[in-house]
Amino acid sequence: MISKIELIKKEVSKVVVGQEKMIDSLLIALFCEGHILIEGVPGLAKTTTVNALAKSLGLNFKRAQFTPDLLPSDILGAEIYDPKNNSFKIKKGPIFTNLLLADEINRAPAKVQSALLEVMQEKQVTLGDATFKLEPPFFVMATQNPVEQEGVYQLPEAQLDRFMLKLIVSYNTKEEELEIARRVSSGSFEAISAVVTNDDINEIKESIKNVHVDKEVEEYMINLVNATRYPSEYGLDEIKDYIQFGASPRVSIDMFKAVKAMAFMRQKDFVTPVDVAYIAKELMRHRIVLTYEAEAEGVTTDEIIQKVLQRVAIP
Repeated sequence: MISKIELIKKEVSKVVVGQEKMIDSLLIALFCEGHILIEGVPGLAKTTTVNALAKSLGLNFKRAQFTPDLLPSDILGAEIYDPKNNSFKIKKGPIFTNLLLADEINRAPAKVQSALLEVMQEKQVTLGDATFKLEPPFFVMATQNPVEQEGVYQLPEAQLDRFMLKLIVSYNTKEEELEIARRVSSGSFEAISAVVTNDDINEIKESIKNVHVDKEVEEYMINLVNATRYPSEYGLDEIKDYIQFGASPRVSIDMFKAVKAMAFMRQKDFVTPVDVAYIAKELMRHRIVLTYEAEAEGVTTDEIIQKVLQRVAIP
């Protein structure tokens, strides 16, 4: 099964140069049945990566561009009156897919965000009197642009908590950008083929569940989460005034699943603290609420998490 993951990455690399962390995070979200929020400036291949991943997995992919005038029915679908038959029929929205790209989710009002996030949690859509279960696998990759300040609606903490991972995507290296420019100008991108089936994905999911986690590593993960809530108990008095609310219990649940997937993708059948550290910021950065003092001093959640990682004892 490891070779299948390498095949997926090889196919995606035909059109995406670099961005290994984004590809790893997308695969973790897929295999753990979670969702991912990606923050980055335009032009960093977010849409291209999701599209390429969907093709390599043989899955359906749809994109929804979020705008301030968007309605929940634009995402979920609606009952449409059919005058010929004098009846209503269901018109399904873009949510009925395997991979949904919610582009610039913070540009849509709270009603639309809530409708989408409810579906993410329940994996079902209710339209009129009918309820539809979404076909697995289903996961959402939402993006938000950190540059935009006008016409945006900040996602509330309770909604952010529904995302398993939040990834900050940065620019490619100079060498990678040179390769991108060469490929685009010469039109040398290769076609992507489906290299796994739905059965393969299910088999990978089952294999990930069997990855071993020592009791000491389990306690280490719980200590990391707990240190964001009660920093003084871990000798982290210097950050206690910066944290208003620590990481939620969903972090612990998602961390236990994500580190297993991370170890499996690294061709191991057991989890190490290195696997935990690799994915810790993506799991917690959107689930820690900072105080006004932290914001005034320019302290970020990533800096808080880094201090926690440095201070909590490694097994």
